[in-house]
Amino acid sequence: MKPDLLNPGPSGGAAPSVRSGPAPLRAKLVAVDTFRENVVLLPRNSPAVRPERLAGLRKVEVRAGELSLLAVPNISDDPTAVGLDEVGLTQPAFRRLGVKPGDYVTIAPAQPARTLAAVRAKIIGATLSDADYVDIARDLANHRWSDMEIAAFLVACASFMTPEETLALTKGMIAAGRTLTWDHGSMVVDKHCIGGVPGNRTSLIVAPIVAAHGLIIPKTSSRAITSPSGTADTMEVFARVDLDEQEMRAVVERCNGCVVWGGRVNLSPADDVLISVERPLSIDTPEQMVASILSKKVAAGSTHLVLDIPVGPTAKVRDTRSAVRLKKLFEHIAEGVGLNVEVLITEAVEPIGRGIGPVLEARDVMAVLENREDAPADLREKAIRLAGRVLENDPALHGGAGERRARELLEGGAAKAKLEQICEAQGPSPVSNRAGDMVHEIRAKRSGHVAAIDCLRIAGIARLAGAPTDPGAGIEILRKTGSAVSSGDPLYRIYGSEPSDFAFAIEAAGEDPGVRLET
Repeated sequence: MKPDLLNPGPSGGAAPSVRSGPAPLRAKLVAVDTFRENVVLLPRNSPAVRPERLAGLRKVEVRAGELSLLAVPNISDDPTAVGLDEVGLTQPAFRRLGVKPGDYVTIAPAQPARTLAAVRAKIIGATLSDADYVDIARDLANHRWSDMEIAAFLVACASFMTPEETLALTKGMIAAGRTLTWDHGSMVVDKHCIGGVPGNRTSLIVAPIVAAHGLIIPKTSSRAITSPSGTADTMEVFARVDLDEQEMRAVVERCNGCVVWGGRVNLSPADDVLISVERPLSIDTPEQMVASILSKKVAAGSTHLVLDIPVGPTAKVRDTRSAVRLKKLFEHIAEGVGLNVEVLITEAVEPIGRGIGPVLEARDVMAVLENREDAPADLREKAIRLAGRVLENDPALHGGAGERRARELLEGGAAKAKLEQICEAQGPSPVSNRAGDMVHEIRAKRSGHVAAIDCLRIAGIARLAGAPTDPGAGIEILRKTGSAVSSGDPLYRIYGSEPSDFAFAIEAAGEDPGVRLET
């Protein structure tokens, strides 16, 4: 006997009481992670949506009570996979709808997201309105676009985007998520680097210095997009970073600061969706970068931000002229969203520190915090300089005293103690803190001195080795620019855990090690 789909009975969640409209189906969890994509599995003879109605249809709307989402339909011919009175929901869709197995949902053909018309206009060079970007950010946050549609938007914006559009996108991304407020007076500080320099993990030194001084620094960080490690990836070697808002607040109340992954706190969720597609495409345009960074900072409740733009021949920003243009764009957008920003342009001719990859970078951070003699001097001095500029926001400090205070907190051990307190409050790390057990040294083929180290090439080799997915993978730099070397001397070590990744990295380093020697 076929189930009475319009009167499904008492089991499971409550079925819709209205007999007209889409027939209710029982939600069944399909143990498949489709990452960001919402996917549903329907039987070929589903009474809810017939296959002929799905011909040429790219999405269906799934509704559970007041919540709804768009999903890509797939058809099953296996009656054991999904029954006639069921709809299979993959893990992302199940989680976003907040349903339990057996709860009733409805399925109906979906109209395309209205905002896709704006994407098509952007593709042919149109300038979009403020309202367009508010709607776009909302649809992104609600996962109403496919990865293909997100990619089209990113590429279109990369071709042409005005400062006014960048500001509109930033405001839309802020509005599409939560904005945190803090009961610590009017000042909440932060520090951020735009990236592009391997090993430049100053935030994990700056944050505990600033928190030890007494300023509030709720640091929300991203995972790596195109680099071998993001701040959140490296912090995860020390402690858990996927805290929710309540947990994050508890850590800040106790420690004055935290270092957490922003994706869990629902701050600028549209940005997390964009980043998830930017990562495989290696897209990181100035406009998207500015909107991403500043929307996250405002959403986190920051009022004062020190921003680091590293400039170097193989960094993300290659010349001073480009850096100045980017600086002005940051300042313009920050003013538009009410954020006090100080932009510093710093030199980046080579990787900072020695380690590249989560575990190896964490080693460098701890060496600096422990004031060890072998700690990377470039990482230590840059972190002190940046922390000093953040501390200059404190009205209680005399002008110019910030850097001196930062050095005092680092060398006196207060910064290390503060990071330990933050780590204890955030909880134990879920990942290993061991470097990969597969090690290969890249050696100099002739004598001379190191004339240059290619940041982009070195980062690429570290990613091939498995970083940041494998926290212990990466590169340890053994010779910095200006170092004298003899033929056969090791230039750097490659670490890995997976034989295939490790082999790819060694092969790439053999073709071009990213280190230029001169006699």
